[in-house]
Amino acid sequence: MASWPHARQWLFSLKAFAAAMLALYIALSFGLPRPYWAMATVYFVSNPLTGATRSKAAYRVAGTMLGAMAAVITVPQLVSMPIVLMGAIALWIMVLVYLSLLQRTPRSYVFLLAAYTLPIVALPAVMQPADIFDIAVARIEEIVIGIVCASLVGAIVFPAKVAPALRERARIWLDDAAAWASDIVAANPRAAASRHRLAADMLALDQLIVHLSFDIESRQAVDHARALRGRMSRLMPVLSSLESVLQALRETPDARAPRLPRAALEQAAALLQTRHAVLMGVCADLRQRIVDRPDTPPGHPSRASTAGGDAGRGPEPEPEGDTLHHDHAMLVFGAVSAGLAVFCAGLLWIFSGWEDGGGPVAVSAIACCFFATIDEPRPVARSFIRWAAICLLISSFYLFMVVPHAQTFETLAGMLSVPYLGIGLLIQRPGFNLIAMLLSVNTASFANVQAVYDANFIGLFNTSLANAGAMLFAPLWAMLARPFGAHVAAQRLIRASWQDLARAATWRGADAHTRVGARMLDRLGQLMPRLGAGGGRLASDGFTELQIGYCTVTLQRALPSLPGAARKPVRRVLGIVARHFRAQIRSGHGVAVPNTLHPWIEASLGPLAALQDRALAADVQCALVVLGVTLRTHEKTD
Repeated sequence: MASWPHARQWLFSLKAFAAAMLALYIALSFGLPRPYWAMATVYFVSNPLTGATRSKAAYRVAGTMLGAMAAVITVPQLVSMPIVLMGAIALWIMVLVYLSLLQRTPRSYVFLLAAYTLPIVALPAVMQPADIFDIAVARIEEIVIGIVCASLVGAIVFPAKVAPALRERARIWLDDAAAWASDIVAANPRAAASRHRLAADMLALDQLIVHLSFDIESRQAVDHARALRGRMSRLMPVLSSLESVLQALRETPDARAPRLPRAALEQAAALLQTRHAVLMGVCADLRQRIVDRPDTPPGHPSRASTAGGDAGRGPEPEPEGDTLHHDHAMLVFGAVSAGLAVFCAGLLWIFSGWEDGGGPVAVSAIACCFFATIDEPRPVARSFIRWAAICLLISSFYLFMVVPHAQTFETLAGMLSVPYLGIGLLIQRPGFNLIAMLLSVNTASFANVQAVYDANFIGLFNTSLANAGAMLFAPLWAMLARPFGAHVAAQRLIRASWQDLARAATWRGADAHTRVGARMLDRLGQLMPRLGAGGGRLASDGFTELQIGYCTVTLQRALPSLPGAARKPVRRVLGIVARHFRAQIRSGHGVAVPNTLHPWIEASLGPLAALQDRALAADVQCALVVLGVTLRTHEKTD
């Protein structure tokens, strides 16, 4: 059940509205042709956290300028060939949307803004190509005014820092992790839901850490936040492995199924519980220092806990570089779909002979670019269509009944407060951010606030209807062109994990895949929001692959340090794991684990007792036990 907005949400909505009215006032004072872009831009960049607003603003300015420059270059060259011009715009959108989808940071706004700024500037200018430079400058001015106003109001009026929000989110995450550990020990069936929630929250934490660097904070606070994220990442496979081992200990022996020695299971459980306790302590200390002690000097005793001794020699996940997983085929499909949608909308405009049709096509391009970022467009499209219809009715009321009576700016601002305060509240609701941003453009463009004193209401109403039709084109296209949704994306994520595991378990590929655990964690974060779309048909929830990935990498790293008697059986175990996942890749679903796996795991455990490096022996033994238990448990659940 939806809750009523609280004080902070109302404060954000009021701040966003004040910034929007300031931007509108400045744009009207300067006589800019489309001042509503300044007002709508405020809602595009505004975020309850000041650092997040700054991060969006900086990159949106760069993207706007890039798209405007492309329009200045493209229109004079291709204005006499409208179909070729639409093809060039569509290709530009495909490339830039794809580049934006590759990004997990605010840098994506550079490419996304550049993608739809080109049609915004170019298409309305085709009837007056000589004025393309002036139009481009006006669009930049309108958008930059909105960005600057949003940033100033956000920074001056009750600024909300990222660091306290990050620390609070981390506290909730760690509390949930502690609850998950308690559920594991108590064999509570809620444990599965707890681990899914933790994995889904990791993506939100990554975004907060990125925004933290745009806050006026010390560099140490950012370093502590990244270190915290790394330790939290290592905590998840530890808890997941502990759950599998304790479950194996509780099971009644089955003569038909291979079973590892109980002593090995108990030792693995004890080691995993120790690692969990140490990691929880390190995470709690790092979380506290993000705000309270961000500038702790490097030699301070409290920093020793972050340097090492945090239970395990597994890979250290970092949310950057080659640790991120990108499904390039799906990203290209989404980008091409957006480009083709804009191209088809442009053809409809060209063959209709409608002189003023460029504006609605540009509006449609914005929505198409945003829908390209969603892998399950149907529910969002249906919701957007409903809200767009409501928005059109409200805007029509404003156009005919409100705007004609707004003889002063103060009156206009008061009349616009009702819909825009509602949009400000909607932005903060989970799942409604995209809809709210698109509605901010709809409301402003439908109401034609730039023509407060224009008496040609029939013409304005026709333009509003055209813009509404253009906005509806995008969700309808997304529903038709992308009938598959999150289920297919989830299946591809699981298959990619199998491919990584098959390579990581191969001795020759070990060096190239030492960061496989971090990629598994990244896929896990992407998989969690999509699990519901699987309807129980998915081969895994991602945690199995995460555990096996960490175990495989631990064994590969340990191999050079093992004596020959211990190295050979471990290699055989890894070879069996590699063949198993290659078989799953070929079949497309889970397959039975070879019967030779458990005998070779037991053969690997024996020589470990003679190792002088007891920490190494404990790591290898734990990895072997968790590997065997996880594969057997997963096989039974398929």
